[in-house]
Amino acid sequence: MIGWYCPLSRRSRGIRRFRGRDAWPESCGTWPYGRSRRPGPLCHPGAVIAPFPETPAAAAALAVATRFCSPALLNHSIRSYLWGAGYARAHGIAFDDELYYVSALLHDVGLTETFDSHRVPFEEAGGRLAWVFGTAAGWPPERAARAETIIVVHMRDDVGAADDPESHLLQAATSWDVSGRRPEEFPEDARAAVLARYPRLGFGAEFLAAFEDQARRKPGCAADLSVAGGIGARIAANPLGA
Repeated sequence: MIGWYCPLSRRSRGIRRFRGRDAWPESCGTWPYGRSRRPGPLCHPGAVIAPFPETPAAAAALAVATRFCSPALLNHSIRSYLWGAGYARAHGIAFDDELYYVSALLHDVGLTETFDSHRVPFEEAGGRLAWVFGTAAGWPPERAARAETIIVVHMRDDVGAADDPESHLLQAATSWDVSGRRPEEFPEDARAAVLARYPRLGFGAEFLAAFEDQARRKPGCAADLSVAGGIGARIAANPLGA
């Protein structure tokens, strides 16, 4: 592992692929947070300014998530971006920052009251919303489709970073934030910094209740399989807490 990732430039549309050590000057320290011009990264010793992607699509994704997600679900979505970005830096994984940010912010909107479907699994409903979002943002069709895929795949079998880096990052980030998977990938100081800025607010209990509701209404969906597979116990044992 070579340390945690830090985005620097925010002047482009966000279609940037950060490439491990090349994206990380020595002055950045090991954790990707500094004072930001808007809510997002927090100050951490040795860090530099590292705001979230400053693109119209990124700002709109945050606005959508803030409007429709509960505070606990919103914080989970933001943490999912941060965990994934740090994990990418540690493993030298190149990824599209704006695309990953938008996908992370919208990945659970299918669990919200407004966008929950009574027939379609939540990750598929959320993925379709992300496609609509990307299309409305002026993204090319293939880019909007990528956001849909990333959100759907985060509830599927593991994919490799070489095959689909953004999906790999969202899987790693959400499985860590929800159920504490692979704690060795996330340093203690990183956990403290993220949770101080984006606390869990009872996220574990809220998320489990949402999954149990999905399981009752949509037998055989990914959430149902997760409940049957013991996600409740994993959430309870999460080292990040409730």
